[in-house]
Amino acid sequence: MLVHTGDQVGEGVSAELAAFLRGTVDGRPVKIAPSVCRGCGGRVFFVLVNESGAERECGGCGSRAFIADSEEYWNEESWEDDEPGAAGCPCGGEEFESAVAFSLADDGSVRWVTLGLRCTKDGFCGVYADWKIDYGPTDHLLTMV
Repeated sequence: MLVHTGDQVGEGVSAELAAFLRGTVDGRPVKIAPSVCRGCGGRVFFVLVNESGAERECGGCGSRAFIADSEEYWNEESWEDDEPGAAGCPCGGEEFESAVAFSLADDGSVRWVTLGLRCTKDGFCGVYADWKIDYGPTDHLLTMV
């Protein structure tokens, strides 16, 4: 795995998913954070995705949360050509470990959000959504995983 000196990997992100995410982003430093349910502490999710965002549902308690700034774009108006769909693994699995790689600019602000999912059935890792952040400040995004 290519590691940048500014990389940070949050506790609880599997080595496989962290390595996969690191390999998919540009050469900028990243902060990789795990998705953890605020309701029950669960780490397995069903995920809805489109090109501009994602929403996860805890496999344990069913509580839902948006990834990063997805909620701002999660409406029928913005879905015109990009309606969300359930994330699925090639093996047929629909439950995932979820983590987000935040690509950081030189000043530490978030420039890209990349959602990686690791299937709990077979371990397959994939990027299921990624989008550019072109505003600031962005610190609040780092806790919305």
